[in-house]
Amino acid sequence: MNLDELGAVAAAAGLRSFAAKQMAKWLYVKRVTDIMEMTDLPVRARQQLIDEGYTVGRVAPIHEARSTDGTVKYLFPGAPARDVEAVYIPDRDRATLCVSSQAGCKMACRFCMTGQGGWQGNLTAGQIINQVLSIPESDTLTNIVFMGMGEPADNIDAVLRAVDILTAPWGMAWSPRRITVSTIGKQPGLDMLLERTQVHIAVSLHSPFADERADLMPVEKAWPATELLATLRRHDFAHQRRLSIEYTMFDGINSDMRHAHALARLLQGTDARVNLIRFHRTPGFEGRPASQAQMERFRDTLNAAGITATIRASRGEDIMAACGMLAGNKKQTKQSENEQ
Repeated sequence: MNLDELGAVAAAAGLRSFAAKQMAKWLYVKRVTDIMEMTDLPVRARQQLIDEGYTVGRVAPIHEARSTDGTVKYLFPGAPARDVEAVYIPDRDRATLCVSSQAGCKMACRFCMTGQGGWQGNLTAGQIINQVLSIPESDTLTNIVFMGMGEPADNIDAVLRAVDILTAPWGMAWSPRRITVSTIGKQPGLDMLLERTQVHIAVSLHSPFADERADLMPVEKAWPATELLATLRRHDFAHQRRLSIEYTMFDGINSDMRHAHALARLLQGTDARVNLIRFHRTPGFEGRPASQAQMERFRDTLNAAGITATIRASRGEDIMAACGMLAGNKKQTKQSENEQ
């Protein structure tokens, strides 16, 4: 709930208006898990809230997988047919949590295991924030990225509400610069993110050529990358926020110099930084990871053309940290158990 909604709950319980901020502090700062722990509210009011069916709403992870590199993938209840993932990534002085925004995904990108599993439902803002608050490392987090399961721009109302809770003074009071939202470019939702927040934006591109991108990512047919980048050029990414281009590299598909030069031309005038991502193999997609040498040549070509490019370190490969892999594996395990 946001502050206005907490105010309505407080009023219905006969509390004064400042009780809304008290409840928000208990929820988002002190991070209690039970209404009875909100000790500056009258006992009578706390019991009334419980009697009326209110709960804090926190749910612990139902499974976890820990990598030798410190990465931890947590599984949370999402939709009846699909659990969702959050991935904790420690890296020197940074501790990043990658959160999911949907149970599954409608976008059907060929290389993505989440997309292969289809869409089972949107997460609520509560389910998104629960991922942040309910991991054991919650207090150590420095950054949040909406790069888990689902397309954030396809569940934009819940994502905006979650960002509000994360950044509002009455909520967790994070700087928007600590938050990145990744999108494949669904335009209406992206427009709302750009207009109503100051979070960093990461755009999944994966090919500079429309026909090849459409083969990998059907969204290209509805919202072409050229139109997407035209929209992004109208916003200032040089100061308050950062624009990143996510580019997963596949051997023989999008990793040669023809693609590098075309990508550099496409991104001119955008202030975009390119993250080159090593592909984690997924069942059902024939693509192979590009070699380290291919990735380095690609990076160097972009840098020489004036486009800042880096190779993202691969994390958590031993625990299926690629998006959708743990949830997909658990879903298959459940199906197998049910069939036995």
